[in-house]
Amino acid sequence: MNTISRRLVLSGLGVAGAAGILAGCGEGSAGKPGSAGQATGDGGAKGYDGPTVELDFWNGFTGGDGPFMRKLVDQFNSEHSNIKVKMTVMQWSDYYTKLPTAVSSGRGPAVAIMHVDSLATNAARNVIEPLDDVAKSLNLQQADFADVVWKAGEFNGKRYGIPLDVHPLGFFYNKALMQTAGLDPEKPPTTADEYAAALDALKGKGIQGHWATPFPFTGVLTVQALLWQFGGNLFNDDSSKAVWHEEPGVKGLSWFVDLVKNGHSPKNVAQDADNIAVMNGKNAFVWNGIWNINTFKEKKGLEWGVAALPTIGDNKAAWAGSHQFVLPKLKTPDQNKSTAARVFVNYVSQKSLEWAKGGQVPARKQVRESAEFKALPEQAALATQIDDLHFPPPVPGIGDALNEMNKAVNEAVLLKVEPAKALSDAAARADKILEANRKKYGA
Repeated sequence: MNTISRRLVLSGLGVAGAAGILAGCGEGSAGKPGSAGQATGDGGAKGYDGPTVELDFWNGFTGGDGPFMRKLVDQFNSEHSNIKVKMTVMQWSDYYTKLPTAVSSGRGPAVAIMHVDSLATNAARNVIEPLDDVAKSLNLQQADFADVVWKAGEFNGKRYGIPLDVHPLGFFYNKALMQTAGLDPEKPPTTADEYAAALDALKGKGIQGHWATPFPFTGVLTVQALLWQFGGNLFNDDSSKAVWHEEPGVKGLSWFVDLVKNGHSPKNVAQDADNIAVMNGKNAFVWNGIWNINTFKEKKGLEWGVAALPTIGDNKAAWAGSHQFVLPKLKTPDQNKSTAARVFVNYVSQKSLEWAKGGQVPARKQVRESAEFKALPEQAALATQIDDLHFPPPVPGIGDALNEMNKAVNEAVLLKVEPAKALSDAAARADKILEANRKKYGA
């Protein structure tokens, strides 16, 4: 996955960006709930023996993960003579703009991939249909998955997503620079004190150890991880108010801003410059997504490692996203397509080990605990965070509110506004957005 598409993998610039793009699209009108010929019964578990059908499958796997999914599609097609899956790939930002319109006009795909932060919005707009029958047919239960990824696929008591993977934030480090600073490249820092000592050692050798980007990718994702580590949350229990401006959020953003103030990061770091600098031997540490594994592997001569995020606060915590299978509403009911689509989802969801090679953590617990997955050392290292991962709440239009946090991080990291004020002002704006969205989506 190239650098730009990797940014877009997170619904367009992390948990907020394209969720905001999506929420800014025209009101969804894909039909009333239940109007799209939903399949019932075995959820596709018994296969499909009807006439030949062609299924359009949309996703945003434009980079290095794309060939892994295409391989699975080709394998499925070779084993199912009466189902032809046609995979269409586009940038995630374009995808989230086009999907609601295509579904409304009857030109939407039969199968699609969606990030967890977009499920609730699309479910509320009737862009996607419930998949409880698929979960039941596969006998999928919460115990088969990490709690956080299983619950992320639900909205208003119904399941809309079948988990495919989890993609957490991880700690990537340049081993050569660590050696230059007298640090053990096989023992990356794991605590706040160890991290501070490592940054000071790097600074002593003229190396700025952790570049702080003011952008959602990876600045906002890092700050969110820190907020959770300090015991905070993004929103209150019913997601009616933003609470990122409370003490844990201020601590998290202040820690990140201090990287700039204390000379561990340059000012005004450009988008993706933090990651590129690690690959070019200018920056020692970066908190980036698991997909970054394949990017670093492609850099010849780079000596690097990856580990779970260090615990800067009092709790282990990391930001994460998740790709989930969804079935867009069919404007014209088509039982054959509905059943065949479920057969395809069932098939690929059981092939998550192959998908993991593209730079993901399998959603299924059984696969994560297999010897085959543990033979992927980098992915397995980040999978150890599975019980400490956080997603945004399943609330329609939540990305609109999260965009305000993006602005706060940007202002603070660029040293324009102090962290506490930036977060407080952003929370006040977000509260108004949350109230408007409750009316907009009938929540």
